[in-house]
Amino acid sequence: MTVEKTADVELRQAERFVMRQLKIEYDGRTDTVPLRAPDLSTRGMFINTPQPFPYGAVLHLRFQLAITGKAVETFGTVRYCLPGVGVGVEFIELSDDARETISGELQHAM
Repeated sequence: MTVEKTADVELRQAERFVMRQLKIEYDGRTDTVPLRAPDLSTRGMFINTPQPFPYGAVLHLRFQLAITGKAVETFGTVRYCLPGVGVGVEFIELSDDARETISGELQHAM
């Protein structure tokens, strides 16, 4: 494993448990998803949920960060799905302010 990949894995492990609440809006529905050790970065997140979402689906995401208590609202595109486990989402239209908020939270979590 390269140094870059090793650092990426370590960062994802340090980023666990940094959200208090996650709400997902998709196809006219709003779901509150119970969180189970989500992975979060400034590029996206993995959402543990048994709810299937199709590849390419655009989700409206709202979550509150645990350490700072700041709220983040953005959209994300489903990039992969593990049936019964969860979905990998890439953020789209993430504001610079939201990116800085997430980055600051992740630095505090380390």
